[in-house]
Amino acid sequence: MIKATIDRLELICNVIPALLAVIDDKAFSEKPNPEKWSRKEIMGHLIDSAANNHQRFVRAQFEERPRITYDQENWNRFNYYQQISTKQIISLWTAYNKQLVELMRRIPVEHLDRECEVGDKIVTLEFLIQDYVKHLEHHLNQVINLNV
Repeated sequence: MIKATIDRLELICNVIPALLAVIDDKAFSEKPNPEKWSRKEIMGHLIDSAANNHQRFVRAQFEERPRITYDQENWNRFNYYQQISTKQIISLWTAYNKQLVELMRRIPVEHLDRECEVGDKIVTLEFLIQDYVKHLEHHLNQVINLNV
């Protein structure tokens, strides 16, 4: 099951950048309304998710139940994604996720049941990996189809 999830993430990394690149910069930066994120900010959120999950994927292997949470609104706001070029955001998102694929492929199977505290939940490393890809797919669908 975990191999299929990792393979799916690898496929996403190979297919999605080209789909994002054809969205013009104006459309990528447009906010549907002041309270909603633009496509840039959604992609920024996915970068933040990669950064925080990267810590979870690594630290859960050697720390006893690490607690790793983040304030997604402030992470997005203070990373200034709306002001950064679309190409830079797509490039960072792609590189970060390709790195996560490499990391995930090397996690020993015996580490997949190690636990991490996320908010008020205790979840396994295997769950985190699967949930990460599901979350990513959900938001990429928003960006590509603009169902924001």
